[in-house]
Amino acid sequence: MIQEYFGLNHIPLAKNGPFLMENPSFCVLKERFHRLLEHPGIGLLTGEAGVGKTACLRHLCASLNPHQYEVIYLAETQFSRFDVYRQIAQNFGLDPHYRFAQLWRDIKNHIRERVENKSSMPILILDESQNLPPSFFQSLPSFLNFNFDSQDMLIVWLVGHPELVHILNRQAYVALSSRIQVRHQLEAVDNREAFSQLISQAFKEAGATASLLSGSGIELLRTSSGGKPRYAHRILTESFALAAKKGLNHIPDEVIETAILQIKGG
Repeated sequence: MIQEYFGLNHIPLAKNGPFLMENPSFCVLKERFHRLLEHPGIGLLTGEAGVGKTACLRHLCASLNPHQYEVIYLAETQFSRFDVYRQIAQNFGLDPHYRFAQLWRDIKNHIRERVENKSSMPILILDESQNLPPSFFQSLPSFLNFNFDSQDMLIVWLVGHPELVHILNRQAYVALSSRIQVRHQLEAVDNREAFSQLISQAFKEAGATASLLSGSGIELLRTSSGGKPRYAHRILTESFALAAKKGLNHIPDEVIETAILQIKGG
């Protein structure tokens, strides 16, 4: 294994590694996440691919009391409205009805029962929401209408690429847009000092006992990844493989440059 060759527990910034995104953008998201817990409704989280949107929400949800909150996460959103609601029903542990109207009522009754009888607030996270069909966006405001629209019984996070903001600003979705209570654009870690700290912490958490990258190597990693953890991890993974093949015990800048070229198909 490559990580064993370098004496690491995992490749830095890996998905199964510790959460390391305690930066200003995440802190703002954290505050808005908890605000939505107190005042349920819709949250909109956008950001470019690879900045860590899903990782941030996964980290925030992991700290919740499972007796108070029921978290449902869906990423398979490029289907019909009926298919999306079927997935919601299945994740709630329901047997999806073949008729849409009954399926709709079953899910809403389940949510009402959770909130009123078990004091448990459902949290529905819809990742890749830019792929949701228009009919789903149009139906969501009605789906969230409980008790003559006098009570909020579901927290929904719409998560997606920046284009999702433009989609929801369309006139056809004004009813949905008006229900969005918190909005946040998660930014990449493109500040030089912040990125350097992120990489240093990532290597420390991975078990590195010595510096494996030079300062210029870290800067090369920052500029090539755009400060996005997912892409930085891909470059590091390729760099470690190349360095191990050469019998090196560190990652020279030229190895990082080669890794970048290979990832780009050069």
